[in-house]
Amino acid sequence: MATAQERSDAGGTRALVALVVAVFGYALMQTVVVPALKLLQVRLHATPTTSAWILTAFLLSSAVLTPLLGRLGDQLGRRKVTLAVLVVYAIGMAGAAAAQNIGELIAARVLQGAALALVPLSMAILREALPAKRLPFAMGLVSGAVGAGGGAGLIVGGLLADHLSWRYLFVLGTAVALVSLLLAALWVPTSTYTASGGMDVPGAVLLAGGLVAVLLALAKGPSWGWSSGRVLGLFALGLVLFVVLVAVERSRSDALLDIGELSNRPMLMTHTAAFLFGAGSYFFYLALPLYAQLPKAAGVGFGSTITVAGLLMLPGMLAVVPASMAVGRIAKALGPRWPLAGGWVLFAVGSVLLVLAHDQMWQHAVFYTIIGTGTGLVIGSLPKLIADIVPLARTGTANGINNIARTVGSAVGTALAAAIIASAGTGPLPDSTFTSLFWLAAAAAVLGIAVGLFAVRGAATAAAPTGELVTQTTEDRH
Repeated sequence: MATAQERSDAGGTRALVALVVAVFGYALMQTVVVPALKLLQVRLHATPTTSAWILTAFLLSSAVLTPLLGRLGDQLGRRKVTLAVLVVYAIGMAGAAAAQNIGELIAARVLQGAALALVPLSMAILREALPAKRLPFAMGLVSGAVGAGGGAGLIVGGLLADHLSWRYLFVLGTAVALVSLLLAALWVPTSTYTASGGMDVPGAVLLAGGLVAVLLALAKGPSWGWSSGRVLGLFALGLVLFVVLVAVERSRSDALLDIGELSNRPMLMTHTAAFLFGAGSYFFYLALPLYAQLPKAAGVGFGSTITVAGLLMLPGMLAVVPASMAVGRIAKALGPRWPLAGGWVLFAVGSVLLVLAHDQMWQHAVFYTIIGTGTGLVIGSLPKLIADIVPLARTGTANGINNIARTVGSAVGTALAAAIIASAGTGPLPDSTFTSLFWLAAAAAVLGIAVGLFAVRGAATAAAPTGELVTQTTEDRH
């Protein structure tokens, strides 16, 4: 007969499986539409500007809803909110599969954006459900699922776009969402701890407004013009809303954003690393498939199908998961700062190698594998660092803010990449366009190395939401 400890371990393992499936499904559908954007534009009779909202709406929704849902999970129970998110996500996927026009598809993508909250909710659930010795591995696995799913979406999207109807993109998403919902209902445990306090409605409104303004400016900058009144006005509005947000949050005991927590150096560096990762990753998401699909006659590219372009990135995506799971062992052997800093080193090395040589398929596959290994170390480190900084009551909220930082970084990376690609004009893209994108990724990685060295020091005594110091480590809490 199984002992109580064995039953607990088995329950934690089942919860981990359910959460990995849910997070992988979200990450897969985040990028699965990227290879099919041109196809969706044609099939739904949309303009390029309108079809871009298929991505923009998802991005805005994710950024706005994630901190709110993370906070609700901390207060109402993570299992309840996780199940609710998966229901909304499944409805959004089914709605997209049945969409008859571009407006209906964009509305469905807004609902789908809620699923980004699965990442911080999963981290908070694992922190409750697993003993300290298993936590680094589990957080690394979930983080690896985020990276691997995002990359796999490019491959799956290419396969479905090449061989089936675009609707199968969302039929797949619906199936994954329903499986995730079933597993979560069966295996995710009920929260044993919830945070006190009410919902910070003013903070939520100000944060949402500021994020929408900034992300909309970043998304529309390449088409409206960076010096246009609309873009500058949106940036100014976002800045004003964030300034007011800081003032409001300093005066609240139940603040959505704990300003003292954000000003703590390890936490600030952890969020900065997430921002840099979001930007650096999207340079490759856009550049590598685009390069591979360019016709050889132009002197740049391989003339590949969408499917082959995605498969060239497959080795790098496969490297993400084992690298993420190795974070705990590396931290134990070398110290907690080295998985993050070392991941950025690999990211930088792979980027520079692509700058120097990228005219052969094997170079894309091999060099992106180095980048994928670095990616796994970076994204596997972030939730572990947060778990060492914040108390249990703010795990979901803090991870939600970290995911916002990555989302905003993704928007910045996408906007910069779009501006560089647009600057090449309407003719065939020159090789210098891709070299510039790879250099930008390398620059983000170099900054990441510096950030990584400061994201750990003093983490065990980081500022808590109450203004006191968190002197417990993860091990002390179990």
